[in-house]
Amino acid sequence: MLKETVRKSFNERFHTTGAVYAAPGRVNLIGEHTDYNLGFVLPGAIDKAIILEVKPNGTESFNVRSIDYNEETSFVANGQKTPYAWANYILGVIMELKALGFTTPGFDCVFGGNIPLGGGLSSSAALESAFAFAINDMNGFGLSRMQLAKVGQLAEHNYAGVRCGIMDQFASLHGQKDMLMKLDCRSLDYELVPFKLDGYRVILLDTNVKHSLASSEYNVRRAQCEEGIATIIKRHPKVESLRDVTLEMLAEVKAELSPVVYNRCEYVVKENIRLNAACEALKKGDILSFGKEMYGSHEGLSKYYEVSCKELDFLVDVAKSVSGVIGARMMGGGFGGCTINVVAEANHDEFVAAAVAQFEKQFGKKPTVYDVVISDGARKIS
Repeated sequence: MLKETVRKSFNERFHTTGAVYAAPGRVNLIGEHTDYNLGFVLPGAIDKAIILEVKPNGTESFNVRSIDYNEETSFVANGQKTPYAWANYILGVIMELKALGFTTPGFDCVFGGNIPLGGGLSSSAALESAFAFAINDMNGFGLSRMQLAKVGQLAEHNYAGVRCGIMDQFASLHGQKDMLMKLDCRSLDYELVPFKLDGYRVILLDTNVKHSLASSEYNVRRAQCEEGIATIIKRHPKVESLRDVTLEMLAEVKAELSPVVYNRCEYVVKENIRLNAACEALKKGDILSFGKEMYGSHEGLSKYYEVSCKELDFLVDVAKSVSGVIGARMMGGGFGGCTINVVAEANHDEFVAAAVAQFEKQFGKKPTVYDVVISDGARKIS
């Protein structure tokens, strides 16, 4: 078990015991590419996490060992990056806390994780959240979970060079068992939405594909959305982002937009509508209607936002062909990564067998299968 592995390694390395903390990865059930358009997302924390054991050492040095990478480093918080990419996330958290006026005393630490790397489950955000939560708790800084999420986000911007939104860190810190979080990406207000999956499971299928298009096309999509907004604002000056746009407003300017920009904007407007409908369905316990919105999300991402790929589309088509699968879609930025599927427990094995066999026949390799459970966010374990 991960906790025991971390504790054993910490004791062997530092000959003492410390406090143990955890922060999870996340999935996003619906609401993709809506975050930078200041719309809504619907993430949940999962039962796969980063776990760390940590103890102050009375110096200014941070001595940290990564079990997964089998690497160890010592650094001081002077802003100078370390040779280890994973350690820069931790340094980033310490430096962003420092920017807020909080000095973190040196500590010894060992950490490990069981979040699949590269599957779009936000292992980096879990790492940032685990350290931000632990440092805040150990030192009594008194920062809120939302403040800690912002610390993690800025650490990723400034020390990992990734201009991420706040959803991943937010979900890792605020997660609750059997609850999804409807996050307003403009105000950062959120509400908990019940996710009672009686008789159903959440299954991720990782294509193990990452097309090089992802980062460049992400910037293109952002620019296309901004182009659409600039045109709409001429008629509707109160509009700030696509989140404020209705389908009627969009129809008014259709002739002034290229077909591609119109499709991008229409997808985002409809995805926010789908997300709100999905939340209402969950509140009523209507899991079947929720699943239909997931399928609609994938169709929009594939045909209108054009961020899917043949591997993701293939897996969603397989999902549609197996009874008991009520919803499936690509998850994340696109051009690879995972599909997320809500499947009846009775059809779990049938679905996994069909997806693995058909994918292998089509692409010559197997997708990786992960069962995930919606779980609690960052916390102190012991």
